[in-house]
Amino acid sequence: MDTIFALASAQGKAGVAVIRISGPGAHGAAAKLCGAPLPGRDMSLRVLRNSAGERLDQALILTFSAPASFTGEDIAELQVHGSTAGVMAVLDALSGLEGVRLADPGEFTRRAMENGKMDLAQVEGLADLIDAETEAQRRQADTLLTGALGKTVEKWRKNLIRASALIEATIDFADEDVPFDVTPEVTGLLDTVRSELERETAGVIIAERIRSGFEVAIIGAPNVGKSTLLNALAGRDAAITSEFAGTTRDVIEVRMDLAGLPVTLLDTAGLRETSDVVEGKGIALAILRAESADLRVFLAEEGDILTVAPRVGDIRVLPKRDLRSDKTGAISGLTGAGVDELVLRISRELTKRSTGAGIATRERHRAAMELALEGLEAARKRLLYGPDQYDIAAEELRMAIRALESLVGRVDVENLLDEIFASFCLGK
Repeated sequence: MDTIFALASAQGKAGVAVIRISGPGAHGAAAKLCGAPLPGRDMSLRVLRNSAGERLDQALILTFSAPASFTGEDIAELQVHGSTAGVMAVLDALSGLEGVRLADPGEFTRRAMENGKMDLAQVEGLADLIDAETEAQRRQADTLLTGALGKTVEKWRKNLIRASALIEATIDFADEDVPFDVTPEVTGLLDTVRSELERETAGVIIAERIRSGFEVAIIGAPNVGKSTLLNALAGRDAAITSEFAGTTRDVIEVRMDLAGLPVTLLDTAGLRETSDVVEGKGIALAILRAESADLRVFLAEEGDILTVAPRVGDIRVLPKRDLRSDKTGAISGLTGAGVDELVLRISRELTKRSTGAGIATRERHRAAMELALEGLEAARKRLLYGPDQYDIAAEELRMAIRALESLVGRVDVENLLDEIFASFCLGK
């Protein structure tokens, strides 16, 4: 394969910048810059020079030999001073070397997968870890990165291969007396895998919410203080407030971290009957977003009729606590009274829901597991018809196994790879 290089640390001025080189010529390329051979696995401080012999920088050079490296290839990492001009000078010097080229986005990680250093689910975990903004996202991504999903898939796969082997043995010896009936063991294996698959599939929706973020909509009538409450929760003036009803026409979104969970708060248009065309569109959008939100905070009086029907777990509070004599169950975005209690209630509800999250985190994972479940169910039905249907049952099991293998990138994922790795930066 080509020898590739890229800046692995962030762009811009910094104390230290890391330039990564990977491929069969990685050690040789680094040696040309420092003018001396480099050991296969070591750390040394060297002066870097370009092809004209001009000094570029002094760098700490780390070398790793294949296969004991991130990509599974020879790697050299140059830790240089993080000035923009200095980094560009070293990159220009590398680009002038024969057989060395700039890496494509995600190419280091793609090589790691192709060289068996990680599976596709781990690659997705790495992408999620880089993008993690909250503690819950970090923990979830790290679980995926450490191979938890791959290990679980391998356990399911082994059980299904065992079941398939038992069925195949029955088919191969159809004309002879098989010493025992394999159906009970096969059925037991299928039931075990199916129950675990169903539990994991059910947890994908919550896991995906942790990865992408929960949506919490603040809804109620016009001028009850929704925008003021949003500003209080956000700690800044994210929404325009006024004494006139119908100020909010569009959905205003504020991203924040609640108890380690990623949450997007939605301030929506006040719900009421209106002849204003623009406000009417805002109200329709408010209802649409409120219906799709994970959690709704209703800011409404006790007797108010709610246009959007509450669901289990939704929160209802009374508005304008600062203007009430009885402040029980009320909140004021203007003074901040009751805001901390509301944040706590939202955090507790979302945390409770998060306990149902599985290790599979993406829609792709859910689709593959559902396909595997279909194969298991079809195979189980065929077993009920006896040995005459065992060949079809075996094929259904093979379909289920292929679906599971696609989870970790063993088969049928070529069309996904370009999209997945394009989301990585050049140095990853």
